[in-house]
Amino acid sequence: MKKQASTLTNPAWQKNTVLFISSQAITLFGSSIVQMAIIWQVALETSSGLWITLLSLSGTLPQLIVSFFGGVLADRYARKKPIILADSFIAVVTFMLAMVILIGRTADLLPWLLVVSMLRSLGSGIQTPAVSAVIPQIVPEEHLIRYNGINSSMLAIVQFAAPAVAGAILSLAPFYVILLLDVLTAIIGLLILLFVVIPYQKPEPSKEKVSFFSDMKSGVSYAAKNSLVRKTLLAFGTFIFLCTPSGFLSVLMIERIFGDSYMYLSVNEMAGFAGMVVGGLILGMWGGFKTRQKTMALGLICYGLFSVLLGFVDKFWLFVALMFMISFFIPVVQSSATTLLQENVPEEKLGRVFSLFGIMYNGFMPLGMAFFGPLADKVEIQFPVIFCGIAILVLGFKLLFDLNVSGKATLP
Repeated sequence: MKKQASTLTNPAWQKNTVLFISSQAITLFGSSIVQMAIIWQVALETSSGLWITLLSLSGTLPQLIVSFFGGVLADRYARKKPIILADSFIAVVTFMLAMVILIGRTADLLPWLLVVSMLRSLGSGIQTPAVSAVIPQIVPEEHLIRYNGINSSMLAIVQFAAPAVAGAILSLAPFYVILLLDVLTAIIGLLILLFVVIPYQKPEPSKEKVSFFSDMKSGVSYAAKNSLVRKTLLAFGTFIFLCTPSGFLSVLMIERIFGDSYMYLSVNEMAGFAGMVVGGLILGMWGGFKTRQKTMALGLICYGLFSVLLGFVDKFWLFVALMFMISFFIPVVQSSATTLLQENVPEEKLGRVFSLFGIMYNGFMPLGMAFFGPLADKVEIQFPVIFCGIAILVLGFKLLFDLNVSGKATLP
């Protein structure tokens, strides 16, 4: 069902959108620096795979669980409120840890880092569905995919810069300085957000007031029963699962094929981030095909093709070129799926649907790591890379075939 247009009719929507993008990019930049610094701190103190695993779980599982509640909050209340609440909560938690470290009350810092990572993850679970649901309220529908493409580039730039900034600060200042920097970026982001005009979304029609859990259940039920939403979520989750070998396990390929050189690893990371930035920017300028599924199919087919080719290379320059192209099509797939939901889900259900969208990413990615990681120790990593590339190709061609046959919006 086509969503009724409810975006701002204010001609200054571009300024409003820039303010919103800027506020979220600034807060994400601070959060990314802190998350990187925490991982490095734990790695340097323990050199333990177990502690790194615990830290990874503490940073993902709470967000995965609380996303259900975050989606309901985003649909029940003015969406600026949960964003401000979550950002403020994360800033307060981070500030408290900085003060604890500053006064020297951390005989053992590791448990504190785990707890703070969990609490920050809870805040992200509340914030993320609301942020995704706000976008179609402030961006006209015809510009949604352009916005999502540009936003993907912005996020990639932030994630690319965060490790360098974290490393520079840690080499010059104590750990708590990075925590205070995150608090400062949160304050700046919140101040900018205050100037963003976000229309209050219409409430979901209901003859009687329903409970919080009934709202949650109705959101899940809607996603399960609506064919377009259900298949979009499943297609995106399947893509995230299948791209694990070529995306997240590329470090193993480099080490096993080209050797354990930090230069190789750095060049690979730079190529990946550059591909995402360029891909998002080009999508932002182009706008994709009129049919979002066609754009998504293009992204899947190209990602799958370059992933298959990646499994056969033995020259590093070619490996880097293919990693750039693989990363180029990640924002194409993600932005197309995001826009597809934004354009077709009723405004009053967007928060809950995007909580499920986030769960697809935060759930299928560790699931892929848990499956393909151990498998990579049993077989050559090239085999799962090639196999998953073929599977992504099939997924893309199936989407394109169904679209051509039906002539309307369908997903495999």
